[in-house]
Amino acid sequence: MNWILLIIGGLFETAFAISLGKAHHTSGKEMWLWLIAFAISVSISMYLLFKAIGGQNAIPVGTAYAVWGAIGAIGTVIAGIILFREPVTFWRLFFLSTLVISVVGLQIVSSQG
Repeated sequence: MNWILLIIGGLFETAFAISLGKAHHTSGKEMWLWLIAFAISVSISMYLLFKAIGGQNAIPVGTAYAVWGAIGAIGTVIAGIILFREPVTFWRLFFLSTLVISVVGLQIVSSQG
C-alpha cells in the first residue's frame, strides 16, 4: 500500500510542476486557477509522501524521496515535451534513463540490507 501511495504522490508532484508551468504562461484569473491547482497538488503530493514513509510497511525515507522525486522528474519532463513543446534530445533521454536505473538500483540495494 505504501508503494501505491508513493507512486500517486509522485504523479501529484508532476501535477504541481505542470501547474506551476501553466501559471507562468498565463495571466489574470487563469493564472490564479493554476496557482490554486499547484497548491492543492503540492499538498496532496507531500501528504502521500509522508504517509508512504510511515506505518507498518514504511518505505525508508531516502528511498521514498528518491523514488518520489524520480517519478516527478520523469513525469515533468514528459509533460514538458507534450504540453510545453520542450525539445526531445538524446542527452535528455539518456539522463532520464540513468535516473530510472539509479532509482531501481537504490531500491534493489535498500531491499537487501
